[in-house]
Amino acid sequence: MLKFDRNRTKQTFQEIEARSRPASRSRRLSGLLAGAFLAGTALTFSVPAHADADTITAVMHSGLRVLDPIITTAHITRNHGYMIYDVLVAVDEDFKPHPQMADWAISDDNLVYTFTLRDGLTFHDGAPVTAADAVASLKRWGERDSGGQLIFDVTESLEATDEKTITWKLSKPFPALLETVGKQSAVPPFIMPERIASTSADQAITEYVGSGPFVFVESEYQPGVSVTYEKFDDYVPREEPPSWMAGGKVVKVERVRWVTMPDAQTAINAVMSGEIDYIEAPQVDLLPIVASSPDVTVEVRDELGYQTMGRMNFKHPPFDNPKIRQAALKALSQENVLAALIGNPEYYSVCGAIFGCGTPLADDTGSETLTSGGDKEAAKALLQEAGYDGTPVVLMQPTDVTTLAAQPVVAAQALREAGFTVDMQAMDWQTLVTRRASMSAPAEGGWNMFFTNWMVPEINSPLISPMLNGRGDEAWFGWPKDDALEALREEFIAASTPEAQKDVASRIQAYTLENVIYVPLGQYAAPQVISKKLTGMLPSPVPVFWNIEKSE
Repeated sequence: MLKFDRNRTKQTFQEIEARSRPASRSRRLSGLLAGAFLAGTALTFSVPAHADADTITAVMHSGLRVLDPIITTAHITRNHGYMIYDVLVAVDEDFKPHPQMADWAISDDNLVYTFTLRDGLTFHDGAPVTAADAVASLKRWGERDSGGQLIFDVTESLEATDEKTITWKLSKPFPALLETVGKQSAVPPFIMPERIASTSADQAITEYVGSGPFVFVESEYQPGVSVTYEKFDDYVPREEPPSWMAGGKVVKVERVRWVTMPDAQTAINAVMSGEIDYIEAPQVDLLPIVASSPDVTVEVRDELGYQTMGRMNFKHPPFDNPKIRQAALKALSQENVLAALIGNPEYYSVCGAIFGCGTPLADDTGSETLTSGGDKEAAKALLQEAGYDGTPVVLMQPTDVTTLAAQPVVAAQALREAGFTVDMQAMDWQTLVTRRASMSAPAEGGWNMFFTNWMVPEINSPLISPMLNGRGDEAWFGWPKDDALEALREEFIAASTPEAQKDVASRIQAYTLENVIYVPLGQYAAPQVISKKLTGMLPSPVPVFWNIEKSE
């Protein structure tokens, strides 16, 4: 299947883990952002002066409130999923699928996949993992995930043919089945006990039992504040060396604790003093402070980076009108957003490709105004042509996540300058994650627009990108109903050569921006701050806590 051109990505973000000097130019629009990154500075938990040698204490990019990793694409919930659940198939750093919980065989006609569970798989409650558990989990996942929906479109049957065997029969070949089932994000098909996986895909689970390398300590969980995981002593790692989500998940500490520190400066002080061990998403303009400490280091977790983007609600005015969506796109500038979000241009790249720059499907058709500073006059003309009546744009702004606070502030100003009425509503990220699932009208608790970030591996193909699902109420938040987009995705599945795939992907790029399925706002690197007491952290897009050792 498709692979990334790592050389271009490396040129874009080369050696940035060694660059922690101040930004070469001042952050734009800083007045607009005053207070946005530092909202909610009071801490509501205690951290020991020096963290326990058997415990990794980490500040993640967000507090954890939603615990079901199938009903949301929120990265913090996905990260939680990898702590306590396992998957049948996992991809390595070359995007090659490997057996994780199960080996597989494929029939000569490519219509039957037979998965066999490996020995030693046990849930945290002591029950053995069975094929029935995997089947129930896959079916629930297939109702929510964009790629899973495509696979189930051509699924004749998915059955547990004995305690350890899963038989998946297709009506026609789906060449990317293993890559889709093994993808690392948005949404991984985590395996749960059948009784839990039988929960409706529209309802959140209420029991959190997995078979993964860590156990969720529910008694110590404080939603949005802290969460604790303990090593699962009965977990049997694979023997292969770890690579991204594949290979042996060997846990070398007793506990991992995630704590929330809304104030970025407080988190920096805490990691430098030894109170915490790791910051997943530090504020970039604070990194020069860290450079002075001999006890911590700044590094980029994965060279591929992230894409930041805006999503509109297709169900309600004003963005149910495609001309008004086009007006919003023309009002926005990637450079303005990235400069406010990241500050240091060495950590970001203007990029109009919906599949990410440096990837085989990269194409920037239709992104000209986004990558050249926006076109306010064109936006105004489109609003007038569409008969925009001043309907407010309810724009949700998370104030507690440094990588998401800037985008709505910059966008609100740009939209207002183009003639939109904007109602920007501040909230914490987990409230936003919950609210974006509401299909209600904006005046009744719904919304019109929000911003989020995707790892490039989550959006590098029409098969896996949640943003390109055109199935209406079954689509990702925003719910575009777009049969033409779905037809293009079907055409991509049928493409038999990389050249044919590239041709279809280019047409999907043009169609996406012409119809404003979403607004790509550029690509940026993801530096992390890590104590030198920690060694062995995998260079994975998803931060994982197996394989890490902690010294005294």
